[in-house]
Amino acid sequence: MKKILLTFAVLASLGLNAQNNTSYWQQHADYRMNVDMNVKNFQYTGDQELVYTNNSPDTLHQVFYHLFFNAFQPGSEMDVRSRTISDPDRRVGDRISKLSPAQQGYLKVNSLSRDGKPLKYEEVGTVLEVELDMPILPGEKATFKMKFEGQVPEQIRRSGRNSSEGVALSMTQWYPKLAEYDFQGWHADPYIGREWHGVWGNFDVKLSIDKSYTVGASGVLQNANEIGHGYEDEGVKVKSKKGDKHTWHFIAEKVHDFSWAADPEYIHDKRTAADGTVLHFLYKDNPEIKENWKNLQPKTEELLKFFNEHIGPYPWPQYSVIQGGDGGMEYAMLTLITGERNFGSLVGVTAHEMAHAWFQHLMATNESIHEWMDEGFTSYISSKAMNEVMNQNKENPYEGAYNSYLRLATSGVEQPQSTHADRYTYNAAYGASAYSKGEVFLAQLGYIIGEENLQKTLKRYYNDWKFKHPTPNDFIRVAEKVSGAELDWYLRDWTQTTNTIDYAVQNVQEEETGTQVTLERIGVMPMPVEVTVNYTNGSSKQVYIPLQMMRWEKPFEDAENVVVKDDWAWAYPTYTFSLEEPLSEISSIEIDSSKLMADINRENNVYQK
Repeated sequence: MKKILLTFAVLASLGLNAQNNTSYWQQHADYRMNVDMNVKNFQYTGDQELVYTNNSPDTLHQVFYHLFFNAFQPGSEMDVRSRTISDPDRRVGDRISKLSPAQQGYLKVNSLSRDGKPLKYEEVGTVLEVELDMPILPGEKATFKMKFEGQVPEQIRRSGRNSSEGVALSMTQWYPKLAEYDFQGWHADPYIGREWHGVWGNFDVKLSIDKSYTVGASGVLQNANEIGHGYEDEGVKVKSKKGDKHTWHFIAEKVHDFSWAADPEYIHDKRTAADGTVLHFLYKDNPEIKENWKNLQPKTEELLKFFNEHIGPYPWPQYSVIQGGDGGMEYAMLTLITGERNFGSLVGVTAHEMAHAWFQHLMATNESIHEWMDEGFTSYISSKAMNEVMNQNKENPYEGAYNSYLRLATSGVEQPQSTHADRYTYNAAYGASAYSKGEVFLAQLGYIIGEENLQKTLKRYYNDWKFKHPTPNDFIRVAEKVSGAELDWYLRDWTQTTNTIDYAVQNVQEEETGTQVTLERIGVMPMPVEVTVNYTNGSSKQVYIPLQMMRWEKPFEDAENVVVKDDWAWAYPTYTFSLEEPLSEISSIEIDSSKLMADINRENNVYQK
């Protein structure tokens, strides 16, 4: 009996541990930083106080910091990877290898202590490995204090100084940033040029810089009426202060990053959107781009309204669109974009990067291992937004993404979307997989569960997972709860394999009571199948064949014109159904006339008389 009771107690204990390890938790970090920037040599110094809360069920014996600017040194992993990959990013190429010491970037930690006691640490490329004197227990807080210094690299990738458009400072991934620890452990990935993962928290940042520079940053400026530069309240006259520098004080709450940009020639425009969000626009005083940047401002408000309505309300008090960087990149409460573009391109890049405020800065997926959720979901919703805001009136606004995915799927170089962002063999394959195949994942989900269910799924996903770190499984479970369909097969085949979809009309023949149609599954990936039957009299009807493993049938708005057939079990390569009408009355039969199913060979989708 004692053995039985002991065994029961051990099993109960294991059950509790398993439950604790699978229930949701996330770490928390509060930063206070004081930074002094020298705009003459592009070097800066800073001190950082970080209060870290271990909300995990685990005892932590070490911590890691990212030192991103160390990537911009000859011989770094980013440099070597760029020079050895077959299709390097043209913005990087071999440029890092040619940087002089004065052009390179670096981020050095000069001292680090925990609760007043010095810690041992080692700089390993773009990661700082820290040995803790005492472990951080579950539920415990630890206060780290650090002094650091950095040098801003020449603008090459995302961050840097003196961009090709003349922006002085694009300060992204610029401070020692604590690595994320989650249910999968530490994510102390080296910075090779792709994506990242961050700890939720609050930032209190004071930045001292030459007073001629206008700054745009994450967070809300606390001393706007002292600083001016277009931030002051209406009617306030900013008094001139002595000295060469201003100290800008920003607070950003409930974010997992902090970025800023600065230039002495920035024009700063403000616009308050209907929902109360203050929109800031900072761009170079260049007469060739001014009109586009002025016209961008009402369009940005329209985009904000679209995303609010189709995903969920933007929760922060401000958002900034800033000229800088090397293309377009999203950060907390702001984006850096290159500004010398035609108007359509300017709105397009703003739409995409602003959408990241939801699909990355609100639902903060781990971009390094789920890059398709971040980029793909953003691409989907920004394509949808551009179609409306720019009056494009496309029947399928995702057509470009489908075409890009189909090229990838037939290229022979596709890798599963579960591939780590840094491990793609080709940059082009990464781009098509993360952006295009990720966009198709959502658009095609609309085909599978219906557009209304898809839109409900996006809104519930926002409500359930805002300010958290959702995984692919978290998203698909929301879709299942909204629709009632079983969808694990879709997530698995689409994201964890390179299985493709290919359905064909194999045979159509007349029979005594009508017409017999035989379909064939050629590709490995299963799908429910919709067939449009067009008649010689100009009418048509839909035939819907549910996928057996979904255990569900899709609802249709025009249900009276839809014939629902028996389920098709995946293992059967063919499926035959009958139509009441004789073959003489049928003009064509087409699989997926909506073209929302990513069938890699549409030539065999149609029977045509």
